[in-house]
Amino acid sequence: MTFNLTPRKKMFVETAAKMFGNGSVISKDQIRVAADAAGVPYPSWMKRTKVGYNQHELPELEMPAPVATPVTESINTIVNLVASSNIENLVPAAFEGFVEWGHFSTLTKIIKSKLFYPVFITGLSGNGKTLMVEQIHAKFNKELIRVNITIETDEDDLLGGFRLVNGETKFVPGPVIEAMERGCTLLLDECDLGSNKLLALQPVLEGKGVYLKKVNKWISPKDGFNVIATANTKGKGSEDGRFIGTNILNEAFLERFAITIEQPYPTAAIEKKIVLGAMKKYGKVDDDFATNLVTWGEVIRKTFFDGGVDEVISTRRLDHIVKAYAIFGDKMKSIELCVARFDEDTKVSFMDLYTKIDAGIDVVTETSEEVIETEEDGF
Repeated sequence: MTFNLTPRKKMFVETAAKMFGNGSVISKDQIRVAADAAGVPYPSWMKRTKVGYNQHELPELEMPAPVATPVTESINTIVNLVASSNIENLVPAAFEGFVEWGHFSTLTKIIKSKLFYPVFITGLSGNGKTLMVEQIHAKFNKELIRVNITIETDEDDLLGGFRLVNGETKFVPGPVIEAMERGCTLLLDECDLGSNKLLALQPVLEGKGVYLKKVNKWISPKDGFNVIATANTKGKGSEDGRFIGTNILNEAFLERFAITIEQPYPTAAIEKKIVLGAMKKYGKVDDDFATNLVTWGEVIRKTFFDGGVDEVISTRRLDHIVKAYAIFGDKMKSIELCVARFDEDTKVSFMDLYTKIDAGIDVVTETSEEVIETEEDGF
């Protein structure tokens, strides 16, 4: 059967020929798979090539394309090839100056148990949720695959799909399949930014295998495979508007996480160790500056939780300030540059608060009284 093929039609036919054989008879599902692989719309014109029930004959190319092994038979080779040779080591690098604190020991016990036990970690931005997970794996030399979730993340991104590899269309496994086959941990970072498309992970979150319907193959997880998710919310959305883009996650999806860990900001003593560690790493240590920064951050957070301010200084932002100090050697310039992301009033008030702390003024009581007065005045 021959056709006058437009460029788009030819692209589809060439892709289908490589996957199923030149001039072969294929089903509607195979047509759809080939169209997805070629990146073209479903070829409705193929209905004119019908030769039987759910059977359509591919137009034969003038230059016959090499007959590819049917996808259902070739997937084993493709999956094993990617997992065993293209990626050698997925153990995270050690982070200089990292301090073990909070739920580090809890997560360590889960990882060392090698049991499948999905964990959901929630907490405000910049308090070390993701870093903690990475450093546990670095410490115990265990592989970790981190996937940053967005509203666009779908089944194809997670489980895999057809890609053009060296001029041939092949099914390339996604990070979820990679983690399952390697027996390592899958980290779903910023999980609450995802959509209902994350429900494709339901069987994965139950510790079972997953069926790759595109290639008719069942994937079973190896021992040691686990799933950890991090998020700024508990999957219920952000009512205060601080985390724009976060979504209400499906209850059935959330229910499959065995435990939820609430990650706070570190205590002042722990945070000072973190700040001093950062200073040593960046080559400029100032103990008094470290103490003042930690006190400053602590007062701002207390005021934030009391409803006195709308912004907060995270541990990550303190690290940014320390690094700026190592570059510029100027405390106030470093702070100003790192708080310039806030609105002008907040920026000025944060800088003014630091000058009081650096001058030795007791701002803890003073700030608390200001918050109380503001609330009583109705502002």
